[in-house]
Amino acid sequence: MVEIRFHGRGGQGAVTSAEILAKAAIAEGKYAQAFPAFGAERRGAPVLAFTRISDEPIKIRIGIYEPDMVVVLDPTLLKSIPVFNGLKENGLAVINTNKDFGEIRKIEGAKGRLVLVDATKIAMEELGVPITNVVMLGALLKGSPDLVKMELVEEFIAERFPNLADEEIRAFRRAYEEARVEG
Repeated sequence: MVEIRFHGRGGQGAVTSAEILAKAAIAEGKYAQAFPAFGAERRGAPVLAFTRISDEPIKIRIGIYEPDMVVVLDPTLLKSIPVFNGLKENGLAVINTNKDFGEIRKIEGAKGRLVLVDATKIAMEELGVPITNVVMLGALLKGSPDLVKMELVEEFIAERFPNLADEEIRAFRRAYEEARVEG
């Protein structure tokens, strides 16, 4: 089983990212679940979302405390939330940032393999808004290409955003191309 924890702020689409990824995995014949962890927060407050993907039925439905992967949609969270907490030793951290690998490694608790992408820039240029959910999925698949098929993710992006499908898919693909993978 692969467990993924998304860190974002309300309104950035962390929950949507988790759901799109789970739907793509199910369409591929895998078992998956996606769910948020937040209360009555408002737009801009930190939120968590989780996705589990497995070849076997998933019988647990609790938060993910020791993820295989973390996805950080908002770079300001790196200063205020311990996003690396519990990340497995060989885990993958996908981070929205314009910083380099050395700068990210200086963050307390930074561990795992890194994938960096300036998702905010891509979102602004392709979508006109700093909503990085779909962009970060592209970077996630760059760092873990066997997780789910890109074509299936694109199918569910188009389903979720029918009026912006072309722009969203272009942002997703651009992130895949521009993401920097350490090592």
